[in-house]
Amino acid sequence: MDKLVFLDGVARIAVFVSLLLALFLLTVKTENKLANRLFASFIILSAIDFSGLLDYTFPQQYVDLEILRSTTCLLEMPLIYLYVLAACYSDFRLKWKHLVYTLPFIVMNLVFMPRFYLETGIAKELFISNYNKMSEVLFFQILIEIQYWFYIVTIFIILKKYRKIYLENYTNPSTSTYNWLFQMNCVFAVMHSITAIKNLMRYTTSRDAFLWGNVLMVIMALCVICWFVMKALNHPELFRGINSNLQLTKDFLPKENKEIIEVEINRDEAVSTQILALKNYMTEKEPYLDPSLTIQELANQFNVPVRDLSVLINHHMNQHFFDFVNEYRIQKAMSILKNPVKNNLTVLEILYEVGFNSKSSFNTSFKKHTNLTPTAYRNAS
Repeated sequence: MDKLVFLDGVARIAVFVSLLLALFLLTVKTENKLANRLFASFIILSAIDFSGLLDYTFPQQYVDLEILRSTTCLLEMPLIYLYVLAACYSDFRLKWKHLVYTLPFIVMNLVFMPRFYLETGIAKELFISNYNKMSEVLFFQILIEIQYWFYIVTIFIILKKYRKIYLENYTNPSTSTYNWLFQMNCVFAVMHSITAIKNLMRYTTSRDAFLWGNVLMVIMALCVICWFVMKALNHPELFRGINSNLQLTKDFLPKENKEIIEVEINRDEAVSTQILALKNYMTEKEPYLDPSLTIQELANQFNVPVRDLSVLINHHMNQHFFDFVNEYRIQKAMSILKNPVKNNLTVLEILYEVGFNSKSSFNTSFKKHTNLTPTAYRNAS
């Protein structure tokens, strides 16, 4: 009984905190309202999921609602998947086609239809009393596992592509969106692995061990929710989305270019001329001083199609646009740090002057190019 009381108490706290976070996400002012609404919807469904651990007994006439409640977990990962798309891509919008992600939820309830929803009285009581032994429930557990890991892997693939596109098209070093979503997906993967083990205990160990497994899971879930709350409070403007129409350079390279070996590319006179012209432009005009410079803006300034510039930098020069621009910023910073006339400038003032907007990203990039920190480089000069 003590375990049940403790489980009930923790579950109530988890439900309350979840609903509080959902309310915050729905009311906070942000540019990416769709992402917040999708995440809030996920949190609300999680609260509904946690409510199944509360110490209460459903009236017989409403037991259908309890089974329906249990199947809502099949809507959670589709919402997270859509949330990731909305967070990564600034032009993402919900469409009717996205309703296809509700199919597992619909199918599962159809499976429960013949031997549960359409039955009455004693038949329903027998189903509930033998719940863990029913074939429908076994199918339900398998469906949950397949769906969950499908979305976990899919989200990792989306994030990998998002990061590559970001590095090829933007110079702003902020990767908060990627880091947050990657961490979140890793947490979900770990949490669900533990949940899967806990669910196996339903069939292999005593009821007490299974109850303690539930207690552990709710405590972990509560910790994760609190982490979500802290993230939401500290970073209400967390997301910097990219345009979904942007492609990786390799996706629009002409087929014949893929077959040209690197030596032949380096000897190509036209490409060499373009590279030289671009380097001269970067040195003379210093467009990299703009901290929000994108490949589209540089293409407009350099008067070339953005695809051509992307191929030139990311393919022919074998550099991400992110690294290409930051290299010039670091060279500019190095010249300032070596200049005795500018000894009065602090490192913070220099990083802003050369186009960075974050001390940590400046230090990381500087050490990557020089193997020294900015302060150590200045002292050694």
